[in-house]
Amino acid sequence: MPNESLVIAAVMVGGYLLGSTPFGVISMRLAGAGDPRNIGSGNIGATNVLRSGRKDLALLTLLGDGGKGALAVLAAVLLTRGAPDATRHTLVALAAGSAFLGHLFPVFLRFKGGKGVSTFFGTLLAAAFPVGLAAAATWVVMALLFRISSLAALTAAALAPLFALFVFHSPHAIVTLTLFMGALIFVRHQENLRRILKGEEPRIGGGKPPAAPPEPPPEAP
Repeated sequence: MPNESLVIAAVMVGGYLLGSTPFGVISMRLAGAGDPRNIGSGNIGATNVLRSGRKDLALLTLLGDGGKGALAVLAAVLLTRGAPDATRHTLVALAAGSAFLGHLFPVFLRFKGGKGVSTFFGTLLAAAFPVGLAAAATWVVMALLFRISSLAALTAAALAPLFALFVFHSPHAIVTLTLFMGALIFVRHQENLRRILKGEEPRIGGGKPPAAPPEPPPEAP
């Protein structure tokens, strides 16, 4: 492996710049469909791009946001060929975490990015496929049961460290990566959490649930 300090810098800076690439903004602008920051929640992710009515652009955003994390991991794997396993695991985790941070705080959008779910899955599937697959299966099951995308994502993010540590006995660097990304996903979903607790979070394929009707005023004595 080349000079270790240079490799660390390369995977972190390169991962961050890859993660900063806003596929939702790029795909909508190239298609002449506007800017996702001006519709719906203002988020740059696939869920908000879908609110433009363009399923094709939402799919491109989903694949792009997941793929950039996977690409950062692949680059780290290639750069660490021949290195000890512990070094490889650490640099893969650094590359994945940097790409994730880039999506959340992209330099190209003045550090105002997405919530990280697609990039979370993309990096995890590339860095630790069994853990990523288990997290993705969790998302699918929760989405089918409750029809709430954010709840499915939060559950997957919460269980990923447990999958990594207790089920697949992943290296410490990968466990730390899942904890890091999971914690940031919860931070970025604070508003969603509040709406979930209030029963106001939109469901997949539907709008927000109707507000409860106001209670009638008490009758005069």
